[in-house]
Amino acid sequence: TITGWLGLNRFLLLQGQVWRVISFIFIPFSGGSILSVVLGIYFTWFIGTALEREWGDFRYTVYLLSGVLGTVLGCLLTGVTASTYCLSLSLLAFAMLYPEVQLLLFFVIPIRVKYFGVFAAVLWVFSFLGASLPGKLDYLLSMLNVWLFFAPMVYRSLRAWVRREQWKRKNRSPGSVHPTAAPTHSRSSLPN
Repeated sequence: TITGWLGLNRFLLLQGQVWRVISFIFIPFSGGSILSVVLGIYFTWFIGTALEREWGDFRYTVYLLSGVLGTVLGCLLTGVTASTYCLSLSLLAFAMLYPEVQLLLFFVIPIRVKYFGVFAAVLWVFSFLGASLPGKLDYLLSMLNVWLFFAPMVYRSLRAWVRREQWKRKNRSPGSVHPTAAPTHSRSSLPN
């Protein structure tokens, strides 16, 4: 199979098959049909060009190479045979940058990209939880690019949210009514 010839495998890599450091990226993720391979390649191109426009050539290349480096490092340290996470990680990045973009699922059903991103993240979490300890380390290292690019953004967002909540608690007077509380007067007592 194509995965057997191109997949990232520590044993074969240490036997001198160094092309596997790069070739695993080109393994199509699919159910095996030609249509799914073509659609996967198109979707990867669609996401990649949008990320490249947003970040620029250099930053997008660093994003991809840090993901490849993390995956190779995870494979070398753990011995877990790596597959390509390129599309799912690019999908997460795309969903975080453009959450409101709509795509047509099965060419018919409009769905926002943020839901694809949530689905990919949930699949990743379930795969992570079900993996062995070396597999978990491999999953974490293969997401090196996501950690490098989005951890600061997530940290700033969480920090801003905590500060907002602290400010709300601090500035709320003891007798004040919460802004979402229902009014205490009836409709008939309002002036016409």
